[in-house]
This record gives sequence, structure tokens and C-alpha cells, in this order.
Amino acid sequence: MLRRMLLAALIAAAAAFALHWWLTAPAALALPAPTRNPNLANGQALFNAGGCSSCHVTPNQPDRLRLGGGLALGSPFGTFYAPNISPDPADGIGRWSEADFVNAVMRGISPAGAHYFPAFPYTSYHLASIEDVRDLFAYLKTLPPVSGKVRDHALPLPFNIRRNVGIWKLLFMDSAPFVADAARSPQWNRGAYLVNGFGHCAECHSPRNALGGIIAGQRFAGGPNPEGEGWVPNITQKRLGEWSAKDIAYFLKTGELPDGDSVGGAMTRVIKNTSQLSDEDLAAMAEYLKSLPPVDGPTPPKRKQG
Repeated sequence: MLRRMLLAALIAAAAAFALHWWLTAPAALALPAPTRNPNLANGQALFNAGGCSSCHVTPNQPDRLRLGGGLALGSPFGTFYAPNISPDPADGIGRWSEADFVNAVMRGISPAGAHYFPAFPYTSYHLASIEDVRDLFAYLKTLPPVSGKVRDHALPLPFNIRRNVGIWKLLFMDSAPFVADAARSPQWNRGAYLVNGFGHCAECHSPRNALGGIIAGQRFAGGPNPEGEGWVPNITQKRLGEWSAKDIAYFLKTGELPDGDSVGGAMTRVIKNTSQLSDEDLAAMAEYLKSLPPVDGPTPPKRKQG
């Protein structure tokens, strides 16, 4: 009897392991052979819209195009360290193929076939077009190579097991492409594409559940800073109802609020990137953000009286 029970337990464990391995298998995109010349100007615009420099720039130096990584990103699951994405062949992405880069950005899969942790916002980048991601890759290859390996993430068990990210993706990642709304203007659709895709605004401006997934019904409604300090504001019309689209575009260009105050905190890094965008793209993002319906988010903590 005991032998049968042990055998049954082993079979059940093996079946559970096989199911877990199957469910968590990375699903890569297949790319056609490149048959076009990349648009470097478009790649640069998407680099700025995506805020690549905000996370991947080498800390403590002034050049925002030196993407040696190393920035520490705190979270409830541990500390992530942004990797080197410069074209350095040893420590960066200099030896990556175009397919490697597209699958990293749009599917969160490394060239070795492992899952990237969702601190890398591929959950938004999946909305990008493959051609735009190709242009971004071509632009990154024009930047200076930066040597130096970034340290490993500091994550406790079980959060450091990459294979488990496959389950997280099944729960919280939608790989559907961006689909334009035919009832909206081309400018609105461009704004929706940038805000939801490369801009990945919802990644910081939305509350998350206990597993780190965005709470869909409160998308853009603000919440605790994912890095652990402060509060990220609601950017629906619940908070921005008195802002005009021009106010929003001007803010993204300059970091100045309608009341004359200036932005602070982590948003200053974002403004350094959005300030590089064209007026047309800023107007498109503003039109889309202005169209977001009011959504109640979590209640921010009361400020301490000094």
C-alpha cells in the first residue's frame, strides 16, 4: 500500500511539473527576414517616447545616451537592476539579432529563451508594431557602447525563479497588438499608441494587486509608487479634469504644471524624455489622456503635518 501511495505521489508530482513546464514555456515571435532600411529618426522618437534612458542610463554621469544600466529599481518583490542595453558586444546588446531584440521588447524573452521579469514593461511594449521595434533597435546600435556588467537582481525566493514568470504572464499579460479605433481621429489613435505602448504610462500610474498585476478597472487611476516611496497621481479626468489638452502637452514638454509649479521626483526623468518628442506627438498624447474617463483610484495617504 505504501509503495502504491509513493508511486501515485511521484506520478502526480511529475504530472504537475510537466504541466508547469508547459504552461510557463516562453512563446517567441517569428520574424520575417529584414527587407527594409531602418528609419533612425523614428527609432530615436520611440527611444524618447519609451523613456529608455530613464532606466538604462549609466548612473552618476550626465550623458543620457550612455546606456550602461545599473539603476536600482525597488519593488515589493525585491530590487531590480536595469541592464546594459548599449551596443557593447560583451556587456550590452551588441551581439543581439533583430529577432532577439523584438522578442525581448514585445514578449519579455531573453536571447537565451528565459523570461524577463516584468519590471521591464514589455506588458505595454507588446502593443508596439514590429517595424517600430526594429527602428528602435537600429537607433540603439548608433549609440556609444558602454562596458561593464550590471549586478544580478536582488530577489528572494520564489520571486527569483524566472520560469514562474510564465504563470504571471498567463495571468496578467495580453499579447494582442494595438488596434486603431476607427471612430477616433488619427491624432487620438497616435496618442493611444504612444501612451499605452512605448510610453507605458499605465505601468506607474495604475494600482497593482498582490501579485504585481495592474488592476484593470483602475488603469491610470494612480497608486503607490512601484519603487516604494511616494504616490503616483491619477491621470484620468478624475484628477486632470481642469487641465486642457494644451496644458497636458505643455507639461510633457516642460514639466510645468498649469498652476506654475514644476514636477518633481521620478517624473523629472520622464520629462527629460518626453521633452524630446515632436509637438505633434505631444499633442496626440495629450488628446488621448484628455479623453480618459474619470476613474476613482486608491486613496492616497494623508500628508504629514509639519
